[in-house]
Amino acid sequence: MTTEPRKSILCPNCRRLVSRDETRCPHCGISNPGSKWKSNLWTRNIQEPEGVIRAVIYVNIFMYVVSLLFDLSAVGSSLMNPFTALSPASNSLFLLGASGAIPISGYGRWWTILSAAYLHGSLLHIIFNMIAFRHLSTFVIREYGIFRMLAIFTLSSIVGYTVSYFAGVRLTIGASAAVCGLIGAILYYAKSRGGTYGHAVYTQVSGWLMGLFLIGFMPGINNWAHGGGLVGGIAIGFLLGYSERRPEGYRDKAIAGACAAATLLVLLWALFTGFIYRFS
Repeated sequence: MTTEPRKSILCPNCRRLVSRDETRCPHCGISNPGSKWKSNLWTRNIQEPEGVIRAVIYVNIFMYVVSLLFDLSAVGSSLMNPFTALSPASNSLFLLGASGAIPISGYGRWWTILSAAYLHGSLLHIIFNMIAFRHLSTFVIREYGIFRMLAIFTLSSIVGYTVSYFAGVRLTIGASAAVCGLIGAILYYAKSRGGTYGHAVYTQVSGWLMGLFLIGFMPGINNWAHGGGLVGGIAIGFLLGYSERRPEGYRDKAIAGACAAATLLVLLWALFTGFIYRFS
């Protein structure tokens, strides 16, 4: 006795039950949800929040270690100060994609508005940013979705470093512009949603805003990038929307995919050119 193949599947985009023969998902609108190609593409590890969070953190750690190895003599001179311990040399950071007026105006390195988010100036710097990213990204993934979180993280960083460049900041690095973008997206969500839960979220994110305000008084802090990232996060959160208003769709995945691809290409270019100039 033969059995007919199952006619119902989970849509690879919105994960709702649909017919395999549907030409378009009635829930999210993606075309041909029964396509094996789409099913394989959208059900891989990128839909696992913990895997995506770890991937971003690991890339930051990798770039930080590479920046240290570019000039070990500079690392030794910074060990005595806990705030600057294990600080890469400025030249190493420049070669690997630090942003600002010097690399952009002086050398035409516009791509650094993307690469700068994956470089850090000290051990304390990267630890603080990665702890903040892990905490905030978990919330943004829950309320916006994994793909919109990636888009917010990447695009708000670009906005922050673009603002920083036009403000005349000479050389700048760090994931804090992107982290501020996540804060901005949470802030928009809290005010837009309202109610008891929205108010509770707003109260919590206000603590992060106060921390940013206080950190801004410390020397060497790029408040232009922080402010640009924060405003960028609010705007991108508004444009993309959150899950209660609209489930993640094909457009969100396309934007996140473009952000991930652009980031990968830029970082590979930074590593390639950095090694050539440093060791040639």
